[in-house]
Amino acid sequence: MKYIALLRGINVGGKNKVSMHDLKNCFENAGFLNTRTYINSGNVIFDSEEQSIIDLSSYCNDILKKKFDFPIGIALIDVNTLKEALENVPDWWGYDQNSKHNAIFVIQPATAEEIIADAGKMKPEYEQLYAYKEIIFWSAPLKTFSRTRWSKIVGTKAYQSITIRNANTTKKLLEMAQS
Repeated sequence: MKYIALLRGINVGGKNKVSMHDLKNCFENAGFLNTRTYINSGNVIFDSEEQSIIDLSSYCNDILKKKFDFPIGIALIDVNTLKEALENVPDWWGYDQNSKHNAIFVIQPATAEEIIADAGKMKPEYEQLYAYKEIIFWSAPLKTFSRTRWSKIVGTKAYQSITIRNANTTKKLLEMAQS
């Protein structure tokens, strides 16, 4: 089965530097097949026979900690789930060029429901939110972005249990994983 690992908090502000070459090698050396990375924010596409997301996620966490010597949060998703999510996402997500569109991937053991509750009440006059399994889709017009509740998620406890990708990156990851 094909999976996408979305790493949290690497190569941001000069901290927790991880080269994509080293990241790819780490996954290959762990026995994963058809391993590819995409952009410098820690996106790894790979094949594995492991069917349990929990076991696979735990294994990936272990190999990353051993290789890079610091903990790296990882949201792991199988390609079929990402495809289903993008097929079911509301029409308002990912297309309006005057809005910001994010896919917020939940890092287990947290759940989308817990993240949404922890982040606080959405401001529907400024933002839209939709959850599909453990992915939260969020959009807000650029002109009112700073007024949104979810633009301030950085200051919440929930922030430690998510990793965020914009719509273009999310769609590109699916495209790459399917090719």
